[in-house]
Amino acid sequence: MRFSWHCMLLLFCCFFWQNASGQLLQQIMGQVVDRASQEPLPGVVIRVVERQRLTTVSDSSGHFVLAEVPVGKHTLTLEYPGYQPQTIANILVTSGLEVELQIQMQESSHRLKELVVSTKRRSVNELALASVKTFDAQETERYAGSRGDPARMASNFAGVQGADDSRNDIIVRGNSPAGLLWRIEDVDMINPNHFAIPGTSGGPVSMLNNKTLATSDFLTGAFPAEYGNSISAAFDLKLRNGSSSRYQMSAQLGFLGTELLAEGPISSKRRSSFLVAYRYSTLQLFQGLHIKIGTESVPAYQDLTVKLNFPLGKRSELALFAIGGLSHIDLIVSDLKEPPQELYGESDRDQYFTSNAGMAGLSFKRMLGKKNFIKFVSAFSGNNIDAHHDKVFRDASYQVDSLKPILGYRFGTQSWNTHLFYQQKINARNSFRLGLINNTYFLNYIDSTRQYPPTRQDWQNRLDYNGSFSLAQAYVEYKYRPSDRLSISSGLHAQYFSLNESKALEPRIAARLLLPKGQALSLAYGLHSVLQPLYQYVAHLPGTSPNALLNKNMGFTRSHHFVAGYDRALGKSVRLKAEAYFQYLFSIPVETRQGSSFSNINQGSSFTRTFPDSLKNAGNGKNYGIELTVEKTFSHYYYLLFTGSLYNSIYSGNDGVQRSTDYNGVFATNLLVGIEPKLSPNTTLVTGAKICYAGGRLYSLPDVAASNAQGDFVVLDSMRNSERFPNYFRADLKLGIRINRPRLTHEIALDLVNIFGTMNVLNLTYSPELAAQGQYPFLKSYQLGFLPLFYYKIDFGWR
Repeated sequence: MRFSWHCMLLLFCCFFWQNASGQLLQQIMGQVVDRASQEPLPGVVIRVVERQRLTTVSDSSGHFVLAEVPVGKHTLTLEYPGYQPQTIANILVTSGLEVELQIQMQESSHRLKELVVSTKRRSVNELALASVKTFDAQETERYAGSRGDPARMASNFAGVQGADDSRNDIIVRGNSPAGLLWRIEDVDMINPNHFAIPGTSGGPVSMLNNKTLATSDFLTGAFPAEYGNSISAAFDLKLRNGSSSRYQMSAQLGFLGTELLAEGPISSKRRSSFLVAYRYSTLQLFQGLHIKIGTESVPAYQDLTVKLNFPLGKRSELALFAIGGLSHIDLIVSDLKEPPQELYGESDRDQYFTSNAGMAGLSFKRMLGKKNFIKFVSAFSGNNIDAHHDKVFRDASYQVDSLKPILGYRFGTQSWNTHLFYQQKINARNSFRLGLINNTYFLNYIDSTRQYPPTRQDWQNRLDYNGSFSLAQAYVEYKYRPSDRLSISSGLHAQYFSLNESKALEPRIAARLLLPKGQALSLAYGLHSVLQPLYQYVAHLPGTSPNALLNKNMGFTRSHHFVAGYDRALGKSVRLKAEAYFQYLFSIPVETRQGSSFSNINQGSSFTRTFPDSLKNAGNGKNYGIELTVEKTFSHYYYLLFTGSLYNSIYSGNDGVQRSTDYNGVFATNLLVGIEPKLSPNTTLVTGAKICYAGGRLYSLPDVAASNAQGDFVVLDSMRNSERFPNYFRADLKLGIRINRPRLTHEIALDLVNIFGTMNVLNLTYSPELAAQGQYPFLKSYQLGFLPLFYYKIDFGWR
């Protein structure tokens, strides 16, 4: 069917073009606090740049309200005696939802001298001085192809790229996605994605609802001492509080889910609030309504995010939060009457997969004085994964002959996570933080297979473990600001793994110097460590006792990070940023088998688990490269972002050969542009485009004879990662419109992913059918083709 998307948008505009006469108004409210001590700041002058008459002053508790702000994007300036002036740009104001901000201001270290004015958005973590990108919920929706997913959004940043179009795993500076740390509300969380696989940090669909996120940090190297158990990157995500002044709702119907969000005051007088967001798979909803969608293999998922916030007087705050998701899919091929042309999954088996995950916790923050506070966060999180595969045997006419169960596993991972820290601001120049983190894991794992070779009848049990252990961490951080232009942070991180008594002590240091003409230099160093996938510690060889844990004594993978950066403002809204980095990785688990090229550095970005032979911490690797970012923030109705990186990622296995890792793409570039002109005072056209061009994926030549004997892909060790597929190219386009009406906002958009349908090669796969026919048994699998994603959203509120 031939259909014109721009005609549909035009009809929608005509249908909703009944705008109220005159400019619609909304209010901006929030609180201003000291960046280091979190003490509320009274008397801060806040102005709307575009409407200088719109000015207000924060009250005794740091709260402020700017009333009658016209809808559109605005910039705020904040001024307070003894503090550095601050500018916050691109605040989106709509008629449907009030804007509520949490703002931190930096005290000047030299009050009598000229202040350094910085218009760049500051990181949430004041100790992050290099390799940090701060983002908000608006950015996760702005960029074409991001799908409202923080991880997919991050793939637009310099040095970051996706591993697989069907998943949101991200490769940061050539590191495995398994080295990524997810931290939510100051505690670590197991993989927050639907359809998650053990040992990975990503999945096909994010469980996180971007509409519930506050301004957050993404750190890509040499991060501060409070972040442990990571050698790649860290997502430090914050959930925003619900509106404390009025009730608001947001409803959205889209290809990726049907959503409903509600927020509002529990007690307006005490400023307590609630925030609840729920999402349900739209395709599953259609199937339940008996609407034909072209396939029976429908991904079923739903997720829920909740935050309740309770200020306890003027000095304390209690918050309860929860994130949870359920996902399930059945990939049934035994019902097919002819060989499929294209299938998501393997074509020789029926697959049943369930993945459920969640976290619930509380945080308590207490101001002990005007310059110090303490915070305690405790949460219980869990991840339960269940899978079952049946091999399908067919006769010469493609009729099903028999089904044979060949794989079954159940991974239950629960963890109790706590984080206690104390922060002290000594004066305008000095501050420090002390913290303790403990993650106690409770595992219930079982995994058995008789997949390979296909003639195998006996079950091979690889996992049968029920037990617990802990990862304990402690850190101290200190920040020194001898002047407004120079900031130095240093720290020490320690961690201890109780299962095998592994220990690590890691120094961290960073400095940032502001230079004339909007320039800045930054330097950072850090030693970092990460655990291996938990299931690999407790696996055993088939035929041996489940208590004979094969790789229980694996130590941490460790990495030295060195970063140097340069920033320069090229105008009021344009900046250039360049960073160079070097990482030396060591103590990487590699197989003890002589001549083996296997290394754990290559794991963590697929739909399978890896059960290697006996491992030892004897491998090493290097990642080094340069990154460039040129960004024009939104002004004059458009924004532009270019990111590029040149890098090398290499490692050595037990064979002693230095070769590329699985993630050595050599280069990656992104160009993003968005134009958002106003069609009327209350209506905005929202468009965006993205072009990604990156190095092709590496692949290994197969051992054909061994693969045929095994019935699966067997790598030729000496030729691991010796070949490369053609370079990757993808273009995405977003078309939408935002219409403000009295007390509500409509938004409709199409996100056209891979608009040209480019066939990017993902990997080589083994085909039992081709092998049975005596043909070359390997074929290419491809990334996602053209994917149109539609959504319609409506926001509204009332008092």
